[in-house]
Amino acid sequence: MTFDYTEFNAAFPWFFPVCLGLFGAIVGSFLNVVIHRVPREKSIVTPGSQCACGAPIKWHDNIPVLSWFLLRGKARCCGRPYSFRYAFVEMLTAALFVTCWLLFPPAKALCGLLFISALICATFIDLDHMIIPDTFTIGLGVVGVTLSVFVPALHGQTGDVFFVNALRAGLISMQGLLIGSGLVLWIALVAEALLKKEAMGFGDVKFVGAIGAFTGWQGAVFAVFGGAVIGTIWIGVALLGKKLFGPGVQVAPRAETPEGQPAELGLGVQVPFGPMLAIGGLLHFLWFHTWTAAYFAELGGLL
Repeated sequence: MTFDYTEFNAAFPWFFPVCLGLFGAIVGSFLNVVIHRVPREKSIVTPGSQCACGAPIKWHDNIPVLSWFLLRGKARCCGRPYSFRYAFVEMLTAALFVTCWLLFPPAKALCGLLFISALICATFIDLDHMIIPDTFTIGLGVVGVTLSVFVPALHGQTGDVFFVNALRAGLISMQGLLIGSGLVLWIALVAEALLKKEAMGFGDVKFVGAIGAFTGWQGAVFAVFGGAVIGTIWIGVALLGKKLFGPGVQVAPRAETPEGQPAELGLGVQVPFGPMLAIGGLLHFLWFHTWTAAYFAELGGLL
């Protein structure tokens, strides 16, 4: 007797979403470790989870999402408060895993889970440190191209001949990587020439290439320009909130001077662009890919 996914899913439509939600929360807990340790060049395997005071965190105090609420945001060992962001990352990962699974066939969904995990890590590392490690740029790009060859459905190639599908999907991925990184590189070079200072970090260039490896060149372009719109809205809301409610309400991204010193949000300061790119890439991958493909096809017809 063989397992039939379609029949099982039809009989128990709740089973896989529930499993993906639980799995996503567990992965989100691991992503918190990655976000904290990778920029500090620490092992993500050992030691186990530790409190800021150095005491090991016991397993029953390390249950994704639940532990933060059960402990009311304070460590059991020393009573120190710890950020709600840990629970937020776990809930965000769980929600996005379920969403991805519900939107796509299993093969593409599984690739999407890896893509989503990398986007989450890159987002929060960039928010904290104004950098995106090569693991989530060059490494993600290599993984994206490799997965495209072995899982052509990632780029919608589902024909009868696997070799042809793999070749087409690999080319789409490489095209997205090269056009995405090239586009941002030229934007950065032109902006630097006009402004007489660095306008965009090279990590962003590599990051858009990695996004393109998973989404194709349309997704890379959408991530750049959609990210710019998202960033403008985000900063505008942050400035408006500060004006209306005072500095106590802080929703603005981290800002630094060109010399790397902390600064107030405003003209002439640097803010992390990686989170905006990640949100743009995620929106395209999950929902906007059909719209952008139709838009660029129509634009190509007019030209």
